[in-house]
Parts: sequence; C-alpha cells; structure tokens
Amino acid sequence: MPEPTETPSATPSPTPTPVESPSPSPTPPKRQGAPNATLAPDAIKGFDNYPLKVQQLLTSALELTTRNLNYKYGSADPANGGMDCSGFVYFVLKQNGVSGVPRDSSEQYVWLRRARQFESVLSQKDDSFELEDLKPGDLLFWTGTYSIERDPPITHAMIYIGREKKTGQRVMVGASDGRIYQGQSRNGVSVFDFRIQRAGKADEGKLRPTFIGYGHIPGLRE
Repeated sequence: MPEPTETPSATPSPTPTPVESPSPSPTPPKRQGAPNATLAPDAIKGFDNYPLKVQQLLTSALELTTRNLNYKYGSADPANGGMDCSGFVYFVLKQNGVSGVPRDSSEQYVWLRRARQFESVLSQKDDSFELEDLKPGDLLFWTGTYSIERDPPITHAMIYIGREKKTGQRVMVGASDGRIYQGQSRNGVSVFDFRIQRAGKADEGKLRPTFIGYGHIPGLRE
C-alpha cells in the first residue's frame, strides 16, 4: 500500500535569519620597537683574528639574529619562536660544546665567579680601565632589569661581540625586550649596543638596571 502523502501546511515559512559574514581573524600584535638587528662576522673589527672557538661561537650566535625570534621568557630553544636572555646564552654555549653551563643568569654569574673568571666593573664610564680585559665571547651581566627575588640578584646576561667596523661602537648579542641598537629599541634576539649606561638614582619603587661586570667562558680560548 502506498505511503500517505503529506499535505503542505498553509502556515508561511519563517523568514530565514541572515547569516553574518565570519569576522576576520585578529591580527597578531606587532612586536614593539624596531626589527631585530644582525651583523655579519666581516662587519666586526678584527673578527678574523679572534680565536677559532670564539669565531665559531659568535657566528652561531649571530646566525640566530637572522631568524626574527622574539624575546620569550622561560625559553632556551629557538624552536619556541624566541628565547630569554639567559636561555640564549645557554643555547649558544651548549651548541658550541661548552660544558657545565647553568640555565639562568644568576647561576651563570656564579659559574664564572667560582671559576675565577669574572671581572667586576664599578665605573660609570664606557672608557673605564675596568673594561681593558673585556674580550669577544665574554658574558656580560646586569642586575635590576626586572623585579625578582633571587640571590645573587643577577637579572640579565648577554654575549660580547667586539667593535663594529662601521661605527667603532662596542656591540653585544642576545635576547632583550627593549635594549638599543643604532638608537632604536629592539625586542627579540638581536645585536645591541654595549654601553655601561649607569642610570642616576632610581625613583622609589622603580627598577635601576646596573651593569656589574663580565666573565670569560672557561676553555673558550684554549
């Protein structure tokens, strides 16, 4: 027996609801500051005369500045899209076969102090005699760059490159969220100007970034 046929209803169909066009995906926030800066080894004064291990370490560090990596707190791996300052130091030194490298900047400072490889800098001048033993490949240390409970209170580390041929300015490489290169603030893995930059008395409750010295990486010049 054939199935009964449905009688069409006289009730009008509801007006279809207009479909909104999908909203465009939000644009990722732009990195603050100027683009990451990089230097080729031949743009560094006397690079060919550096010890071979120093050349290799700095070449690998400078290569990271070409990858457009962000400053990423807690990261020591460029595969994460960025690194923090001590993570950069840790990665580069391990990549170049340096053993016993600690992960954070405070421990890296202690590592060099215990090895009797640290040089304190108390001067506020960039031409101080205290920088006479500063060598390419040395680690640079600051305190007071951000607020943290840590002993010793070291909060920032970078790798010293040497002097740029074009300007004669001392330069360093690492990860930062605002240090300067050629007058512009950079945020990420980059080349930066190295200056002592001691600030005046800090306002109450504000940080006072202070450069405290540099250390020679054990075995790098052997």
